[in-house]
Amino acid sequence: MKKLIFYFLIALLPLSASATAPDLNLKDMSGKAHQLSEYIGNGQWTVVVMWANDCHVCNAEIEGIDMFHEEHKDKNARILGVSIDGWDKIALARDFVKRHDLSFPNLIVEPDMKYIEKFGGGDFVGTPTFYIYTPEGEIVASQAGGVPMNIIEDFIKNYKKK
Repeated sequence: MKKLIFYFLIALLPLSASATAPDLNLKDMSGKAHQLSEYIGNGQWTVVVMWANDCHVCNAEIEGIDMFHEEHKDKNARILGVSIDGWDKIALARDFVKRHDLSFPNLIVEPDMKYIEKFGGGDFVGTPTFYIYTPEGEIVASQAGGVPMNIIEDFIKNYKKK
């Protein structure tokens, strides 16, 4: 199963290998404005995780995602969480971050598919969705659904620029 997921990530490589991260305006959980470029393309791999407070898979896997961030943030990779709950559900999004004691930055967007789809340059299926950006800010893979973090770790380690 792990190899299947890994190969699925690789299969998506050609679809988006040349796309760079969009410079979107987002807000953090306190309402402060941020640019996506603050987090992507700064010499480290960035894994963007789109989540929702009521997503069962997100709730089940988020602690492993946080462990990945803690292990890699000072080395070669980091996590950026993006809640698609929107401002109407900001209290629920904040509770999710607090309940899971997340150490990585989390931003929030409105649940507008036209906006959300700009992260990965294509259709958004649901949460969780992972977008993997190179240290130069190019999106090279995306995956909807749960992905064990060791698969993402292997992908980053074995990635070869085309």
